[in-house]
Amino acid sequence: MALNFLTQKNTLWLLLAITLITTVSFGVVMHIWDFLLIDEMYDAEQISAHISALSAEQKQVHIWTTATLDVLYPLVYGLLFAGVALKAFGKNGLLLALPSLLCIPADLSEGFAQVMLLSGNADYMGLKTAMTPIKFALFFPGFLIAIVGAVKLYRGRNQSVK
Repeated sequence: MALNFLTQKNTLWLLLAITLITTVSFGVVMHIWDFLLIDEMYDAEQISAHISALSAEQKQVHIWTTATLDVLYPLVYGLLFAGVALKAFGKNGLLLALPSLLCIPADLSEGFAQVMLLSGNADYMGLKTAMTPIKFALFFPGFLIAIVGAVKLYRGRNQSVK
């Protein structure tokens, strides 16, 4: 039942809109407070150096950004990518949706580790450095599957109109 909800046109458009708004919001936060998020970093030394260079205000903003936007973000992009895969690829859709669905807990685990690191708890460095590559290893195939699926759906829609 939930999987059917994900494949509905209105659901997919809403997830796309929220994904785009959230993506832009990250850029706005980084611009206003002049820092980079550690979401793409997976080297422990680089992460530690980056966190050390942040001001107390930047750390607080990063924590709040991770605890809000970066909780919403994997939920919306993960469900968007999975919904497109389910809608576009029929029987194979569930298998093709797996990377995106598995990316959600990977990204959330990484975010938890980031909040802990930004709060001064270095014990979570191992979790952060493990989860970031896993997140990307799931994100990129899920994104690619969603792009191919969206093209497939678009082409199918246009062919049925002719």
